[in-house]
Amino acid sequence: MISIIIPAINEERLLGRMLQQFSPDLVRRFNLEIIVSDGGSTDGTLEIARRYAHTVVENREGVKQTISIGRNNGAAHASGDILLFLNADTLIGEPVRFFERFLEEVQRPGVAALTCRVEVYPEEQRRIDVFFHSFFNWFFERMNDVGMGMGRGECHVVRRNTFEAVHGYAPRIAAGEDYDLFTRLRAKGEVKFLDDVVVYESPRRYRRYGYLYVTLSWFLNFLAILLLRRSILSEWRPVR
Repeated sequence: MISIIIPAINEERLLGRMLQQFSPDLVRRFNLEIIVSDGGSTDGTLEIARRYAHTVVENREGVKQTISIGRNNGAAHASGDILLFLNADTLIGEPVRFFERFLEEVQRPGVAALTCRVEVYPEEQRRIDVFFHSFFNWFFERMNDVGMGMGRGECHVVRRNTFEAVHGYAPRIAAGEDYDLFTRLRAKGEVKFLDDVVVYESPRRYRRYGYLYVTLSWFLNFLAILLLRRSILSEWRPVR
């Protein structure tokens, strides 16, 4: 079984489309389990999640969560041997090929985790989007080639036993939790970047803040986690 874990908060605008990509045929073919881990939504997110997901994990205490906590909570309710972490706005390019490739690679001896290319929704792409994501996809692939495990949060595939061995995502880290996790996973085995597989994300953050600000935020959090094992930002502000 593959457990797909999706953290969400106030994602009513995009979550329905995201969940509907997992058609009944796809779920049966690849034995998928869909889990939405809600961080305390006040819009229609929970209603949408209950309609399409197999399991909905609710934040009944109303405690503010980092995305790391949301992902860990989802993983705690998962039944699968393989954990696939996606964001609430992530769409998979060619889903059948996506799952075939990841199943093929994750079962290879010595592989601890997998990630792939990330691009902006094709219907919303601009030239700057293509340039930015082409560079960062190339950069992340090279970093994995030299043994520095790196993967963006839009798509992480991890063996369940390996995820549990490193104690999951660091709950205190509000931004850069993807790099922190992959650094620890790299000590357990190979982290592979699949260049022939792609997922798409909404460009909403880049449109709101611009690529310069986003890149600087990524870089500062990368340095903080590398040197201090914590993030610079205390909160990764949602854009809705």
